[in-house]
Amino acid sequence: MVPTPSPDASRAAPEGRGSDPALRATRLRSHRLSSPAATVADAARHMLATQAQEFWGGRWALAARTRGRTTIRDVDATLDRGEVVRSWTMRGTIHAIPAEDLAWVLSITGERQLRQAAAVHRREGIDEAEVARAEAAVRAALTGGNRLTRKELFEVLEAAGVSTAGQRGYHVLVHLSLRGLVCQGPVVPRDNGPTREQYIVLTEEWITDAAAPADPHAEMFVRYIASHGPAGPRDFAWWSALPLGVARSAAEAASDRLTLVADEPEPQYVVSAAPPPLSADAPQVVALPPFEEYYLSYIDRTVPCAPEFLKAIGPSMNGIVRPILVARGEVVGVWTHSVAVGRHALDPVPELFTPGAATDAEITAALDRYRDFITA
Repeated sequence: MVPTPSPDASRAAPEGRGSDPALRATRLRSHRLSSPAATVADAARHMLATQAQEFWGGRWALAARTRGRTTIRDVDATLDRGEVVRSWTMRGTIHAIPAEDLAWVLSITGERQLRQAAAVHRREGIDEAEVARAEAAVRAALTGGNRLTRKELFEVLEAAGVSTAGQRGYHVLVHLSLRGLVCQGPVVPRDNGPTREQYIVLTEEWITDAAAPADPHAEMFVRYIASHGPAGPRDFAWWSALPLGVARSAAEAASDRLTLVADEPEPQYVVSAAPPPLSADAPQVVALPPFEEYYLSYIDRTVPCAPEFLKAIGPSMNGIVRPILVARGEVVGVWTHSVAVGRHALDPVPELFTPGAATDAEITAALDRYRDFITA
Protein backbone atom coordinates (compact mmCIF):
# COMPACT_ATOMS: atom_id res chain seq x y z
CA MET A 1 0.00 0.00 0.00
CA VAL A 2 1.31 3.47 -0.89
CA PRO A 3 1.83 5.59 2.26
CA THR A 4 -0.45 8.51 3.06
CA PRO A 5 0.98 12.04 3.16
CA SER A 6 2.88 12.97 6.30
CA PRO A 7 1.58 15.80 8.50
CA ASP A 8 5.20 16.85 9.12
CA ALA A 9 5.35 19.64 6.52
CA SER A 10 8.79 20.70 7.72
CA ARG A 11 10.35 17.62 6.17
CA ALA A 12 9.34 18.18 2.57
CA ALA A 13 7.59 20.19 -0.11
CA PRO A 14 6.29 19.31 -3.55
CA GLU A 15 8.76 19.16 -6.42
CA GLY A 16 8.69 21.96 -8.95
CA ARG A 17 8.62 24.72 -6.30
CA GLY A 18 12.06 26.06 -7.06
CA SER A 19 11.77 28.94 -4.58
CA ASP A 20 10.74 26.74 -1.63
CA PRO A 21 13.51 26.88 1.01
CA ALA A 22 11.95 24.01 3.00
CA LEU A 23 12.29 21.63 0.07
CA ARG A 24 15.88 22.66 -0.51
CA ALA A 25 16.70 22.29 3.17
CA THR A 26 15.27 18.78 3.26
CA ARG A 27 17.23 17.74 0.18
CA LEU A 28 20.45 19.22 1.58
CA ARG A 29 19.91 17.05 4.62
CA SER A 30 19.18 13.95 2.55
CA HIS A 31 22.35 14.57 0.53
CA ARG A 32 24.37 14.78 3.77
CA LEU A 33 25.44 18.33 2.86
CA SER A 34 23.92 19.76 6.05
CA SER A 35 24.23 16.52 8.02
CA PRO A 36 27.63 15.10 7.01
CA ALA A 37 28.52 11.46 7.50
CA ALA A 38 31.15 10.28 9.97
CA THR A 39 33.42 8.72 7.31
CA VAL A 40 33.90 8.68 3.55
CA ALA A 41 32.67 5.09 3.44
CA ASP A 42 29.52 6.11 5.35
CA ALA A 43 28.90 8.93 2.88
CA ALA A 44 29.29 6.53 -0.05
CA ARG A 45 27.00 3.99 1.59
CA HIS A 46 24.35 6.63 2.17
CA MET A 47 24.49 7.91 -1.42
CA LEU A 48 24.64 4.37 -2.91
CA ALA A 49 25.94 5.61 -6.28
CA THR A 50 27.70 8.97 -6.65
CA GLN A 51 28.37 10.22 -10.15
CA ALA A 52 32.12 10.13 -10.72
CA GLN A 53 33.15 10.17 -14.36
CA GLU A 54 35.41 13.05 -13.32
CA PHE A 55 37.49 11.06 -10.84
CA TRP A 56 38.47 14.07 -8.76
CA GLY A 57 34.86 15.26 -8.77
CA GLY A 58 33.41 11.99 -7.51
CA ARG A 59 35.91 11.95 -4.66
CA TRP A 60 35.17 15.57 -3.77
CA ALA A 61 31.45 14.79 -3.77
CA LEU A 62 32.07 12.19 -1.06
CA ALA A 63 34.47 14.42 0.89
CA ALA A 64 31.94 17.28 0.84
CA ARG A 65 29.48 14.92 2.55
CA THR A 66 31.92 13.82 5.25
CA ARG A 67 32.38 15.39 8.67
CA GLY A 68 35.44 17.50 9.42
CA ARG A 69 38.52 17.99 7.28
CA THR A 70 38.54 15.33 4.55
CA THR A 71 41.31 15.26 1.95
CA ILE A 72 41.82 13.45 -1.31
CA ARG A 73 44.22 11.15 0.57
CA ASP A 74 41.40 10.17 2.91
CA VAL A 75 39.15 9.25 -0.02
CA ASP A 76 41.97 7.41 -1.77
CA ALA A 77 42.53 5.37 1.39
CA THR A 78 38.88 4.30 1.27
CA LEU A 79 39.41 3.11 -2.31
CA ASP A 80 42.68 1.40 -1.43
CA ARG A 81 40.98 -0.51 1.39
CA GLY A 82 38.30 -1.76 -1.01
CA GLU A 83 35.41 -0.04 0.76
CA VAL A 84 34.42 1.93 -2.35
CA VAL A 85 34.94 1.17 -6.05
CA ARG A 86 34.02 2.83 -9.34
CA SER A 87 32.10 1.25 -12.17
CA TRP A 88 29.42 1.95 -14.77
CA THR A 89 26.46 1.41 -12.48
CA MET A 90 23.70 3.15 -14.48
CA ARG A 91 22.97 5.37 -17.50
CA GLY A 92 26.28 4.30 -19.06
CA THR A 93 27.93 6.59 -16.51
CA ILE A 94 30.64 5.76 -14.01
CA HIS A 95 29.78 6.11 -10.32
CA ALA A 96 31.50 5.64 -6.99
CA ILE A 97 29.68 2.91 -5.10
CA PRO A 98 30.24 0.88 -1.92
CA ALA A 99 31.98 -2.31 -2.99
CA GLU A 100 29.40 -4.43 -1.20
CA ASP A 101 26.59 -2.96 -3.33
CA LEU A 102 28.11 -3.23 -6.81
CA ALA A 103 26.93 -6.73 -7.74
CA TRP A 104 23.26 -6.30 -6.85
CA VAL A 105 23.04 -2.86 -8.51
CA LEU A 106 24.51 -4.31 -11.72
CA SER A 107 22.01 -7.16 -11.49
CA ILE A 108 19.33 -4.51 -12.08
CA THR A 109 21.08 -2.17 -14.49
CA GLY A 110 23.84 -4.14 -16.24
CA GLU A 111 21.90 -5.97 -18.95
CA ARG A 112 19.89 -2.86 -19.82
CA GLN A 113 23.10 -0.88 -20.28
CA LEU A 114 24.58 -3.65 -22.44
CA ARG A 115 21.49 -3.60 -24.66
CA GLN A 116 21.75 0.14 -25.00
CA ALA A 117 25.42 -0.22 -26.03
CA ALA A 118 24.64 -2.83 -28.71
CA ALA A 119 24.59 -0.33 -31.59
CA VAL A 120 27.99 1.03 -30.58
CA HIS A 121 29.38 -2.50 -30.36
CA ARG A 122 28.10 -3.29 -33.84
CA ARG A 123 29.66 -0.12 -35.20
CA GLU A 124 32.99 -0.96 -33.54
CA GLY A 125 32.81 -4.61 -34.60
CA ILE A 126 32.79 -5.90 -31.03
CA ASP A 127 30.97 -9.25 -31.09
CA GLU A 128 30.47 -11.97 -28.49
CA ALA A 129 33.48 -13.96 -29.72
CA GLU A 130 35.75 -10.96 -29.19
CA VAL A 131 34.25 -10.22 -25.80
CA ALA A 132 34.88 -13.85 -24.80
CA ARG A 133 38.54 -13.55 -25.86
CA ALA A 134 38.82 -10.32 -23.91
CA GLU A 135 37.24 -11.83 -20.81
CA ALA A 136 39.53 -14.87 -20.86
CA ALA A 137 42.65 -12.74 -21.31
CA VAL A 138 41.72 -10.21 -18.63
CA ARG A 139 40.71 -12.88 -16.13
CA ALA A 140 44.02 -14.69 -16.63
CA ALA A 141 46.00 -11.47 -16.23
CA LEU A 142 44.21 -10.35 -13.04
CA THR A 143 43.70 -13.67 -11.22
CA GLY A 144 45.78 -13.97 -8.09
CA GLY A 145 45.35 -10.43 -6.83
CA ASN A 146 46.99 -8.73 -9.79
CA ARG A 147 46.01 -5.21 -10.75
CA LEU A 148 46.49 -3.32 -14.01
CA THR A 149 46.35 0.28 -15.15
CA ARG A 150 44.09 0.95 -18.11
CA LYS A 151 47.14 1.14 -20.40
CA GLU A 152 48.37 -2.22 -19.13
CA LEU A 153 44.91 -3.74 -19.54
CA PHE A 154 44.79 -2.57 -23.15
CA GLU A 155 48.16 -4.18 -23.75
CA VAL A 156 46.73 -7.47 -22.45
CA LEU A 157 43.79 -7.10 -24.83
CA GLU A 158 46.03 -6.36 -27.81
CA ALA A 159 48.17 -9.40 -27.04
CA ALA A 160 44.99 -11.51 -27.08
CA GLY A 161 44.03 -10.18 -30.51
CA VAL A 162 41.42 -7.70 -29.26
CA SER A 163 42.03 -4.32 -30.88
CA THR A 164 41.83 -1.28 -28.59
CA ALA A 165 42.17 1.24 -31.43
CA GLY A 166 40.09 4.41 -31.18
CA GLN A 167 37.34 3.87 -28.62
CA ARG A 168 37.31 0.07 -28.86
CA GLY A 169 39.38 -0.45 -25.74
CA TYR A 170 37.08 1.78 -23.70
CA HIS A 171 33.95 -0.03 -24.93
CA VAL A 172 35.45 -3.45 -24.18
CA LEU A 173 36.38 -2.29 -20.66
CA VAL A 174 32.86 -1.00 -20.07
CA HIS A 175 31.40 -4.29 -21.33
CA LEU A 176 33.56 -6.33 -18.96
CA SER A 177 32.64 -3.99 -16.11
CA LEU A 178 28.90 -4.25 -16.80
CA ARG A 179 29.22 -8.03 -16.72
CA GLY A 180 30.78 -7.67 -13.30
CA LEU A 181 34.15 -9.16 -14.25
CA VAL A 182 36.23 -6.11 -13.33
CA CYS A 183 35.91 -2.84 -11.44
CA GLN A 184 38.16 0.11 -10.64
CA GLY A 185 39.66 -0.25 -7.20
CA PRO A 186 42.88 1.04 -5.60
CA VAL A 187 44.41 4.32 -6.71
CA VAL A 188 47.46 4.51 -8.98
CA PRO A 189 50.12 6.66 -7.23
CA ARG A 190 51.09 9.93 -8.90
CA ASP A 191 53.93 12.28 -8.08
CA ASN A 192 53.56 16.06 -7.82
CA GLY A 193 49.81 16.21 -8.32
CA PRO A 194 46.43 14.73 -7.40
CA THR A 195 45.97 11.05 -8.19
CA ARG A 196 43.85 10.59 -11.30
CA GLU A 197 43.60 6.88 -12.09
CA GLN A 198 42.59 3.60 -10.47
CA TYR A 199 43.88 0.10 -10.97
CA ILE A 200 41.51 -2.34 -12.65
CA VAL A 201 40.96 -5.42 -10.52
CA LEU A 202 39.06 -8.69 -10.72
CA THR A 203 35.74 -8.02 -8.98
CA GLU A 204 35.32 -11.48 -7.47
CA GLU A 205 38.72 -11.22 -5.76
CA TRP A 206 38.63 -7.54 -4.79
CA ILE A 207 35.12 -7.51 -3.33
CA THR A 208 34.74 -10.10 -0.60
CA ASP A 209 31.69 -8.76 1.26
CA ALA A 210 29.06 -8.43 -1.47
CA ALA A 211 25.52 -7.94 -0.16
CA ALA A 212 22.27 -9.12 -1.75
CA PRO A 213 19.00 -7.47 -0.62
CA ALA A 214 15.83 -9.53 -0.78
CA ASP A 215 14.22 -7.09 -3.23
CA PRO A 216 16.94 -5.18 -5.15
CA HIS A 217 14.51 -2.81 -6.90
CA ALA A 218 12.84 -1.80 -3.64
CA GLU A 219 16.22 -1.43 -1.94
CA MET A 220 17.52 0.77 -4.75
CA PHE A 221 14.45 2.99 -4.58
CA VAL A 222 14.71 3.39 -0.81
CA ARG A 223 18.42 4.18 -1.00
CA TYR A 224 17.75 6.79 -3.68
CA ILE A 225 15.01 8.43 -1.63
CA ALA A 226 17.13 8.36 1.52
CA SER A 227 19.93 10.21 -0.26
CA HIS A 228 17.91 12.45 -2.58
CA GLY A 229 14.43 12.88 -1.14
CA PRO A 230 11.94 14.39 -1.36
CA ALA A 231 11.78 12.75 -4.77
CA GLY A 232 9.54 10.42 -6.69
CA PRO A 233 9.41 7.60 -9.23
CA ARG A 234 10.03 9.89 -12.20
CA ASP A 235 13.21 11.19 -10.57
CA PHE A 236 14.31 7.67 -9.74
CA ALA A 237 13.59 6.50 -13.28
CA TRP A 238 15.82 9.24 -14.68
CA TRP A 239 18.59 8.61 -12.14
CA SER A 240 18.61 4.84 -12.57
CA ALA A 241 17.63 4.74 -16.27
CA LEU A 242 14.99 2.14 -15.39
CA PRO A 243 11.50 2.31 -16.95
CA LEU A 244 8.94 4.44 -15.13
CA GLY A 245 6.75 1.38 -14.58
CA VAL A 246 9.62 -0.38 -12.84
CA ALA A 247 10.22 2.72 -10.72
CA ARG A 248 6.58 2.86 -9.65
CA SER A 249 6.58 -0.85 -8.81
CA ALA A 250 9.74 -0.36 -6.75
CA ALA A 251 8.07 2.47 -4.83
CA GLU A 252 5.06 0.24 -4.14
CA ALA A 253 7.28 -2.62 -2.97
CA ALA A 254 9.15 -0.25 -0.65
CA SER A 255 6.06 1.52 0.69
CA ASP A 256 6.52 0.26 4.25
CA ARG A 257 9.82 2.18 4.43
CA LEU A 258 8.58 5.40 2.82
CA THR A 259 6.48 8.41 3.77
CA LEU A 260 4.50 10.20 1.08
CA VAL A 261 4.94 13.94 1.63
CA ALA A 262 3.25 15.24 -1.53
CA ASP A 263 1.14 13.71 -4.28
CA GLU A 264 0.66 16.56 -6.76
CA PRO A 265 1.71 16.83 -9.51
CA GLU A 266 3.78 13.68 -8.84
CA PRO A 267 4.25 11.54 -5.71
CA GLN A 268 7.15 12.69 -3.54
CA TYR A 269 8.67 10.55 -0.79
CA VAL A 270 11.08 10.66 2.07
CA VAL A 271 12.14 7.60 4.03
CA SER A 272 10.16 6.84 7.16
CA ALA A 273 13.30 6.44 9.27
CA ALA A 274 14.50 9.49 11.17
CA PRO A 275 16.63 11.80 9.01
CA PRO A 276 20.34 12.18 9.80
CA PRO A 277 21.07 14.81 12.45
CA LEU A 278 21.82 18.32 11.28
CA SER A 279 25.32 19.61 11.97
CA ALA A 280 25.83 23.07 13.41
CA ASP A 281 29.26 23.06 11.76
CA ALA A 282 28.05 22.29 8.25
CA PRO A 283 28.81 25.25 5.96
CA GLN A 284 25.93 27.26 4.52
CA VAL A 285 27.83 27.72 1.26
CA VAL A 286 29.51 24.81 -0.51
CA ALA A 287 31.51 24.35 -3.70
CA LEU A 288 30.33 21.12 -5.30
CA PRO A 289 31.84 19.10 -8.16
CA PRO A 290 30.86 18.63 -11.79
CA PHE A 291 27.92 16.26 -12.31
CA GLU A 292 26.82 16.97 -8.74
CA GLU A 293 24.02 14.72 -7.47
CA TYR A 294 22.23 17.56 -5.66
CA TYR A 295 21.69 19.32 -8.98
CA LEU A 296 21.67 16.61 -11.64
CA SER A 297 19.69 13.68 -10.21
CA TYR A 298 16.14 14.97 -10.67
CA ILE A 299 13.71 15.58 -13.50
CA ASP A 300 13.11 19.16 -12.30
CA ARG A 301 16.41 20.99 -11.74
CA THR A 302 14.71 24.32 -11.07
CA VAL A 303 14.33 23.30 -7.43
CA PRO A 304 17.98 24.13 -6.64
CA CYS A 305 18.59 26.48 -9.58
CA ALA A 306 16.69 29.35 -11.17
CA PRO A 307 15.65 28.38 -14.73
CA GLU A 308 17.65 31.17 -16.36
CA PHE A 309 20.91 29.70 -15.06
CA LEU A 310 20.42 26.06 -16.05
CA LYS A 311 22.19 26.42 -19.39
CA ALA A 312 25.24 27.91 -17.70
CA ILE A 313 25.62 24.71 -15.66
CA GLY A 314 24.58 22.01 -18.12
CA PRO A 315 24.28 19.36 -19.30
CA SER A 316 25.76 21.19 -22.27
CA MET A 317 25.82 19.96 -25.86
CA ASN A 318 28.92 17.89 -25.06
CA GLY A 319 27.36 16.49 -21.89
CA ILE A 320 29.41 18.52 -19.44
CA VAL A 321 27.86 19.63 -16.14
CA ARG A 322 29.96 22.31 -14.45
CA PRO A 323 30.97 22.54 -10.77
CA ILE A 324 28.47 24.61 -8.79
CA LEU A 325 28.39 26.99 -5.85
CA VAL A 326 25.42 26.38 -3.55
CA ALA A 327 24.30 28.88 -0.91
CA ARG A 328 21.64 27.69 1.51
CA GLY A 329 20.42 25.16 -1.03
CA GLU A 330 20.35 27.52 -4.02
CA VAL A 331 22.82 27.29 -6.91
CA VAL A 332 24.30 30.79 -7.05
CA GLY A 333 27.22 30.26 -9.42
CA VAL A 334 29.81 27.98 -10.96
CA TRP A 335 33.55 27.64 -10.45
CA THR A 336 36.61 26.37 -12.27
CA HIS A 337 39.84 24.73 -11.21
CA SER A 338 42.58 22.68 -12.85
CA VAL A 339 43.89 19.41 -11.40
CA ALA A 340 46.92 19.46 -13.71
CA VAL A 341 50.37 19.16 -12.12
CA GLY A 342 51.56 22.62 -11.19
CA ARG A 343 48.06 24.13 -11.40
CA HIS A 344 46.11 22.20 -8.77
CA ALA A 345 47.38 24.49 -5.99
CA LEU A 346 46.08 27.63 -7.70
CA ASP A 347 42.98 29.30 -6.33
CA PRO A 348 39.67 28.08 -7.80
CA VAL A 349 37.86 30.81 -9.71
CA PRO A 350 34.19 31.55 -8.91
CA GLU A 351 31.60 32.95 -11.32
CA LEU A 352 28.50 34.13 -9.48
CA PHE A 353 25.04 34.23 -11.05
CA THR A 354 23.44 36.18 -8.22
CA PRO A 355 25.82 38.58 -6.49
CA GLY A 356 24.88 39.05 -2.86
CA ALA A 357 23.39 35.57 -2.43
CA ALA A 358 26.56 34.68 -0.51
CA THR A 359 29.24 36.85 1.03
CA ASP A 360 32.77 37.00 -0.32
CA ALA A 361 33.92 35.32 2.89
CA GLU A 362 31.48 32.43 2.43
CA ILE A 363 32.53 31.86 -1.20
CA THR A 364 36.20 32.02 -0.26
CA ALA A 365 35.70 29.54 2.59
CA ALA A 366 33.85 27.12 0.31
CA LEU A 367 36.58 27.19 -2.33
CA ASP A 368 39.33 27.02 0.30
CA ARG A 369 37.78 23.84 1.65
CA TYR A 370 37.99 22.28 -1.80
CA ARG A 371 41.57 23.53 -2.35
CA ASP A 372 42.62 22.02 0.97
CA PHE A 373 41.04 18.73 -0.18
CA ILE A 374 42.83 18.61 -3.54
CA THR A 375 46.27 19.80 -2.37
CA ALA A 376 46.65 17.63 0.75
